[in-house]
Amino acid sequence: MMTNLKLTMALDRYDRHVPFFDGTVTVPDGLELEMLKVGQSAPKEHGANRHGRMLHDAEFDVAELGLSPFLMAKNRNMDLPVVAIPIYPRRLFSQSRIHVNVDAGIETPVDLVGKRVAVNGFQVTLSVLAKGDLKRDFGVPWEDITWISALNEEIPFTPKPGVVIEHLSDGEDAGTLLMAGEIDAMISPQPPSSLLGGTDRVRPLFADAKAETLRHFNKVGYYPIMHVVAIRRELAEREPWLPQAIYHMFEEAKALAYDFYGDPNYSLMAWGRETMEEQRELLGADPWPSGVAANRANLEEFSSYLLDQGLIDTTLAVDYMFVEQLLDT
Repeated sequence: MMTNLKLTMALDRYDRHVPFFDGTVTVPDGLELEMLKVGQSAPKEHGANRHGRMLHDAEFDVAELGLSPFLMAKNRNMDLPVVAIPIYPRRLFSQSRIHVNVDAGIETPVDLVGKRVAVNGFQVTLSVLAKGDLKRDFGVPWEDITWISALNEEIPFTPKPGVVIEHLSDGEDAGTLLMAGEIDAMISPQPPSSLLGGTDRVRPLFADAKAETLRHFNKVGYYPIMHVVAIRRELAEREPWLPQAIYHMFEEAKALAYDFYGDPNYSLMAWGRETMEEQRELLGADPWPSGVAANRANLEEFSSYLLDQGLIDTTLAVDYMFVEQLLDT
């Protein structure tokens, strides 16, 4: 093991990453971490766009990275400066991230057909997941929806014939347009700030989104993956012990984060401890499993969604996605 190796690590400050930021995770001897809180949504000049900065420029030594653009780049045999570790720092259920204008005439998922639906980007991981889930579970042909993209796409692609993708103009806000009825629905990892104050003009597609996500979980058996952890390829090749070391640090940090909730007043949420206990009852002890084997079906399904949506041209083998040192995890 090389000594005196300093790494920059760019993550969002999720509870499972707090042990990295507060220094309670065990860092191997000779390794030093410089933790950087770097988000994704805003343009690079605002200090975010972590995915693009890592995927194209390897600006950080280690960073969380969107699953969809990473797999699209792998499929295109781009000369990627990064490789992936089977750690999944962000997951979401698509069913709880779809909102509709109350006057759009959308009562069931199939009513989205023919509508104008905003997404952060057509290839954004949640957008891909939602399109795939809607088609598989509800028979909604995503090809018959007009997609309104808010951000530039990380990986250039040609839409399938007949697919309509429009783009918001500079300064336009999807939440404001949704409230005004200029778009009919929106799929977003988090609601725009324009909706955070509450409005009677917008409601969830599923009246009981929690019940719908549980139905989905019980059907597929997993909590869908949004992000992987990426490391600079040159660094992984030069220090072959490093991917495993990083993997184990993330595993420890997750265990520490679970322990946080042993204190009933750890969270700002009054029932944070009770919510964690309910999650364990409904989703199992750890719906965030790391490694390859426990996530194979999850990743294979997502790859099939990318293929159906014309974002890759062949299904990607799961073992092709990750560094060789961790394929047996």
